[in-house]
Amino acid sequence: MAAHSLGLSLHQAARQKGVPFTKENTPTDHELQVNGMKFHYLEWGNSSSPIILMLHGGSQQAHSWDFISLPLSEHYHVLALDQRGHGDSDWASDGDYTIEAHQRDIDGFVQGMKLRNFHLIGHSMGGRNSYVWASRHPKTLRSLVIVDTGPEAQHRGRNRIQNFRELPDELDTLEEFASRVQEYTGRSREQVLGSLQYSIRQRPDGKWSWKYDKALRTPGLRQPQWTPEQLWEAVARIDCPTLVVRGGDSDIFADATMQKMQQVIPNCSTVTVPRAGHLVAGDNPVDFLKAVQGLYRRVG
Repeated sequence: MAAHSLGLSLHQAARQKGVPFTKENTPTDHELQVNGMKFHYLEWGNSSSPIILMLHGGSQQAHSWDFISLPLSEHYHVLALDQRGHGDSDWASDGDYTIEAHQRDIDGFVQGMKLRNFHLIGHSMGGRNSYVWASRHPKTLRSLVIVDTGPEAQHRGRNRIQNFRELPDELDTLEEFASRVQEYTGRSREQVLGSLQYSIRQRPDGKWSWKYDKALRTPGLRQPQWTPEQLWEAVARIDCPTLVVRGGDSDIFADATMQKMQQVIPNCSTVTVPRAGHLVAGDNPVDFLKAVQGLYRRVG
């Protein structure tokens, strides 16, 4: 979803997807030290505009929001964060990728950036981190968008994602990675090549590998996480206007879970985005954007 010599530029890819934008905005790269770690983030738009903080899913990075950040940056100040162990942020030296560690990171970033009354969007892992953070910080957020995740996950989708992560992660060429991602996402070759530069890096020995911590893709590795009961308790404490988004073809986030979240969260609406799997914002950015903009119009 961004420029690459072998693929489409962000603006070309966005037009191909039908993303509505009038300004060819691009982000600037920044770093912030939080709890002794370097965190990389992308900044879009005018700093005087209402703020949106975006948290990506597992094995992704801040550029996974580019199709959404581009149009939103015309009216909002968008901050897309590389979470620990991902993108150009530091990897956890102690291997700590628990929910608690992510919560400390968000606390530090929000404090360091002096964020107040902002919009928060999170997908998958980032969605979980977002709603847990929202549950701990009442009267802080302007709104919350939770994308294709909830307190319970379908085993089929979870296993599919884990199996993808555990495939061989050291390949000889960029094209090999492009073929793998194209098969996984179903996107065009040009779009995959355009975005892949932010997801992989070439090592000194010439091989290519993912830009997220190898510990997160080690077969069989599991870190202690919260139980579904604990996550449902967190969801019930959310007090800001909330939108829960599900990909119509998602195999990880069940419609029944989304409907239960609407019942549990006060002031909550839901949207199922058609022609989208788990990677909702990338699969169908046009309808995803309409849903988010609808929420923002309601909350002001």
